[in-house]
Amino acid sequence: MSIATTTGTAHARTARLGIREIVRRLNAALGATLVAALAGSKDRRISYKWAQQDGPNPNPAAVKRLQFAYAQWILVSEAEGEHVARMWFIGANPWLDHDSPIDAIRDDKFRETAAAAAAMVDDGFIG
Repeated sequence: MSIATTTGTAHARTARLGIREIVRRLNAALGATLVAALAGSKDRRISYKWAQQDGPNPNPAAVKRLQFAYAQWILVSEAEGEHVARMWFIGANPWLDHDSPIDAIRDDKFRETAAAAAAMVDDGFIG
């Protein structure tokens, strides 16, 4: 399957979920502290609140980051496994000037992060 098809599938699967479910899944995969960080929040426990049915809603910028992060999670974890995907999210990444994908997503570097994810699953693809 091509990287474009795989990326499109990850996006479509993300679009079908509500933000609370996305946050729950990211919390389970990455932990609440990392989810809050990639969303741009200084409150490391806020993602627990976002995941609750009656909890506060993340702001629009955080929603965009969370949706994007989940699509990248699907892409990398399905190709490489969950352990590798978690390490990919937190580790220094050469396609991101050695920043982590968590930091890049927080800084709204979506295009660069998507290219880094594609490179990971396609063994070196740079788009």
